[in-house]
Amino acid sequence: MAKNLVIVESPAKAKTIEKFLGKDFQVESSFGHIADLPSKEIGINVDGDFMPEYIVPSDKKALVKKLKDLAKKADTVWLASDEDREGEAIAWHLFEQLKLKEA
Repeated sequence: MAKNLVIVESPAKAKTIEKFLGKDFQVESSFGHIADLPSKEIGINVDGDFMPEYIVPSDKKALVKKLKDLAKKADTVWLASDEDREGEAIAWHLFEQLKLKEA
């Protein structure tokens, strides 16, 4: 098992980056966003502090479980999302859903 888990947004990037990193790195893809606001309700806590309430869509649950299992086995998890607001959102959702600890 690799000591380092690197999570990127796209599978194409994962394949390319993995070629450059050594055997101590496993590169996986989040396939874009892993969480979203629910489509059948408002998705915001209007009775409290108006914070958004994100869910993991059913088509992403298996992926999140896989990434969570890999993260538990890795010494270090690197969230290598794009340097834009979408990438920031993806990294934040990964951090929250995988229950990672701050460095």
